[in-house]
Amino acid sequence: GSGKHTLATILVQAMLCKDQSEHTPCGVCSVCRKVLAGIHPDVTVVSGGDKAASVEQIRQVRADAYIRPNEGLRKIYLIEKADQLNQFAQNAMLKLLEEGPPYATFLLLAESAGGLLQTVRSRCEELMLTPVSRQQGIEWLCQKKADISMEQASDALEQSYG
Repeated sequence: GSGKHTLATILVQAMLCKDQSEHTPCGVCSVCRKVLAGIHPDVTVVSGGDKAASVEQIRQVRADAYIRPNEGLRKIYLIEKADQLNQFAQNAMLKLLEEGPPYATFLLLAESAGGLLQTVRSRCEELMLTPVSRQQGIEWLCQKKADISMEQASDALEQSYG
């Protein structure tokens, strides 16, 4: 849809990448490859599957967050469907956001910020994602792949749902 998982992956790679130059994340170091493959030991995806994570899962995150990172300088938690967490789960998350260890980072992925309690939102930095226009998408694809026609780019954009 909006690219929030793609952005989250890039942010995680940037926070953990070994190559801390102006081109972070490099995308090729072992850390970036582990993040992309979903096997980095310091990155945890918290998901309830088709529904939001449970309060028990959030409590497990809270306990795990105080264990030092394995490989990197930080631990990162991706909380999927954060806007669908019930009030108890969000309140369990609140203390962690307020007083969590300095090496822990939490990325709350949400379709709508309105689903998060105001107390949770006030402790977060919001990144709003909006899809690019069809024309911008076609131009970007043509720029990145020189041998693609406008028609092929348009078809690819349609097949990828933006």
